[in-house]
Amino acid sequence: MLKLLFLSLFSVSAFAQTLCTPDLATMPTLAGGRVKPLVVLAEETLRFVTGKAKFGEEPATMTFCRLSFDGMGVASGIDLPVKVEHVDVKKLLDMPAGDDSMLASKLAPYSESLRMAYVGQKENNAYKKEINRVMNRLQTIEAVKSSRAWTLPEVTNGKVQWPTLAEFLTEQKVAALKARGSDPFQTLFTNAKKDYIAAESDHFMLENTYHKAQPFVWALLLSVLALGLTFAVKAPWVGITATGLVLALELSGMVLRIFISGRAPITNMYETVMFSGFGALILSFVLTIWKKERLFLLGGLTYNVLCLMMMKFANNMLDPSISPLVPVLRDNFWLSTHVTTIILSYAALALSWIIANVVLVRQTFKGSTSAETRAQMEQIYTCMKVGVVWLSAGIILGGVWADYSWGRFWGWDPKETWSLIVLLVYMAILHGRYSNWITPARFAPLAAGAFMSVMMAWFGVNYILASGLHSYGFSEGGAIFLGSFFALQTTFLIFVVARNRKTLFK
Repeated sequence: MLKLLFLSLFSVSAFAQTLCTPDLATMPTLAGGRVKPLVVLAEETLRFVTGKAKFGEEPATMTFCRLSFDGMGVASGIDLPVKVEHVDVKKLLDMPAGDDSMLASKLAPYSESLRMAYVGQKENNAYKKEINRVMNRLQTIEAVKSSRAWTLPEVTNGKVQWPTLAEFLTEQKVAALKARGSDPFQTLFTNAKKDYIAAESDHFMLENTYHKAQPFVWALLLSVLALGLTFAVKAPWVGITATGLVLALELSGMVLRIFISGRAPITNMYETVMFSGFGALILSFVLTIWKKERLFLLGGLTYNVLCLMMMKFANNMLDPSISPLVPVLRDNFWLSTHVTTIILSYAALALSWIIANVVLVRQTFKGSTSAETRAQMEQIYTCMKVGVVWLSAGIILGGVWADYSWGRFWGWDPKETWSLIVLLVYMAILHGRYSNWITPARFAPLAAGAFMSVMMAWFGVNYILASGLHSYGFSEGGAIFLGSFFALQTTFLIFVVARNRKTLFK
């Protein structure tokens, strides 16, 4: 009967254009344990299923809306491509070589094969996790198409309930409003939003502001401009002023994210990359003013641009969604101390890595005087010392948190082990530099190469090892990125060593 009411109001062809409009983007919906605008849920859903935030040219909200009415008898005709990343899962699904997705209609018949393969895989490895993700993507499509994924607010006696779309659009409600001569669907949606705001608040609209403003995209553009100005204009105040604007813009984005989530923005890989770039830029900003050395600012801006580019273009590897915390992270004190300290240490060590590579390029292709070399080595050394102090503090704080959460201070978990490896690597380099058994000529190559240990601790444990208690950060989408980084850095260092072997080995 409800389908007949739909068709009495709209033709099937005009249904999506009439009801699934951009105005629905700001409808409050409960998903993932929190209230958010519908546009955020729509984009998160499409990104999870397809790897992209929109399907075709239409807005994500419209696609989500059309799919949601499938379960109510109004066919959308949309067949979403389901992302499949693991090569062995692709073989299981008989996917052609080179394909990264499979249409949901063609994937559905493999549901039983996927389930059997999942049950038969005893080891919780990347293959099993990818099977689980593919099954979850199919279940997500089914939930959307059966009108269960979209919840709407219904206020009764001041209390808010969240029925699904199918439960919300009852035949009685629609028929009553139709009898009054009004558009029943738009009226129901509009009233539901007004009632929710009156009963609760419009806090969810803050996320809509954050979503529309795209502060980190603007920060990327401004960072590129600041980098160009710092490089081209010798007057230090120009680069410092431009960097200050970048910091203010990024800080505003992080503050919005904190207000939306109610926690520090350092709980997943996307946020650690964001905070690392911001931390490196703050450190370079302070060191530039203190040491009067422009190379610090160039290094900080370069690293910040790299981080912002990852945030923008590596969404298959970094998920920008704001998700509820897993239980072990639900302690804002430890979250704000241990994780922040570790990420700031990575930021300082990344700054030493950027400067070391810049120095190597200068020495290899342009040459530098002994005085310039000593000054450049001191800049790398300064960043490295800051990084090691923060990393040591972070490891100690992590041990205390581990004792509080898991009942042991140290357990040789992969993340713990690699953090210790990073600390030992950098302490050996610092000791060698301080005691002069590492010569100035060898210091820069070692500083550049040492950052590969940071990348292994930061990304490699998640993307390559994919094991351990720090499971809240896992993602298997970055192995190619990490392998490419190691290959490029190693190739460059081999070239530098071969080009400067007389200086390095004398």
